[in-house]
Amino acid sequence: MPAESETPQPRPRARLKLGVGAAVVLGLVVLSAAVGLGILRGQTSGSQVVDIADAGTATVAPAEVYVHVLGQVTRPGLYLLAQGTRVADALAAAGGTLEDADLQAVNLARLISDGEQIVVPQIGAAPAPGAGSAAAPSGDGVIDLNAADQAALETLPRIGPALAERIIQWRDENGRFASVDDLLAVPGIGEKLLEGLRDKVRV
Repeated sequence: MPAESETPQPRPRARLKLGVGAAVVLGLVVLSAAVGLGILRGQTSGSQVVDIADAGTATVAPAEVYVHVLGQVTRPGLYLLAQGTRVADALAAAGGTLEDADLQAVNLARLISDGEQIVVPQIGAAPAPGAGSAAAPSGDGVIDLNAADQAALETLPRIGPALAERIIQWRDENGRFASVDDLLAVPGIGEKLLEGLRDKVRV
């Protein structure tokens, strides 16, 4: 009768091999899961960074100005508009102009400024001062820089056609004159010329 000790015992080794193989597979699964989770977290983190960056560079709301629109418009009144708005936009905000509006008396392309009053005259009527159109000197002979046309400006001392045109161009590009000193921003007008104009112009 053969001895039992001589019978081969493969099971423990096979179990050991099986245990090592399972451990390797399990390790790979865990590693793959960890890598995948890391990538997912990285993508999520990246999107959060973009969101934070977007929030940090959010566009600031543009400045606004008040403008009073009167005359031959559908809805005269006070309007709050974005800075950089032109007269045409202000008239559109007021519902547009009426059929008898004299649009030739208003510079539609001019930039508006805060606190401005835009008056659209009726065809055949004299334009109101401050409407951005021609205006004669006031009773005291002082000319409104924000309303005078080229002919009126040329009545000022040492203001010829070229300088008058530059004054109107500056007004069209920058809006109303806030003070008489703004004339210094007009090319060709210096301190000496300005002193000779101070008591003859107003805003």
